[in-house]
Amino acid sequence: MNKQILPVGNILVRKEVAEMHFKCDLLKCKGACCTFESHYGAPVTWTEVEKIGSLLSKVIDYIPQEHKQVIKEEGFYEIKKDEPLLKSYQNKACVFVYYENEIAKCALEKAFIEGKTDFKKPISCHLFPIRVSDFGGDVLRYEHLDQCEPAIELGKKDNTTVAEFCEEPLNRLYGKEWYSQFKELIGK
Repeated sequence: MNKQILPVGNILVRKEVAEMHFKCDLLKCKGACCTFESHYGAPVTWTEVEKIGSLLSKVIDYIPQEHKQVIKEEGFYEIKKDEPLLKSYQNKACVFVYYENEIAKCALEKAFIEGKTDFKKPISCHLFPIRVSDFGGDVLRYEHLDQCEPAIELGKKDNTTVAEFCEEPLNRLYGKEWYSQFKELIGK
């Protein structure tokens, strides 16, 4: 087995997920992960598309008018390479972004926090900076992005790794038992 890959049950985890320091610093990055310039929005599952569609009326009031217009005219998702992706506004901000003190935040998450929905956000967003690749099974890796340098600095300062920062979404995706096995494997 490759020493850079850790097998946890039937999931493979790149060692950097366990070792890399990371803790979001929104005051410095301003929510850059929700506003990257790209022709591809955040990946979502078909189940998430259905769920978001069902709660759209509870979220729509949080987002800026220009994002509402995109959703009204084009919908909130698109299909690229047979996979659903959230739409973005001008190939930058996710259509569910709203701004609070110049920081990009998620309207889906705001509605969840305020108790209006039972859906926090798409798992790909919740897991960030972890990305899941499918090579006959899930492989977890750390997504290296320059915009996240402040998160690396804060992670070092607070001694928080990517794995620890992403405990909640990893539990959400794979369950608490899997996460406990992962922590045991990495000696945490």
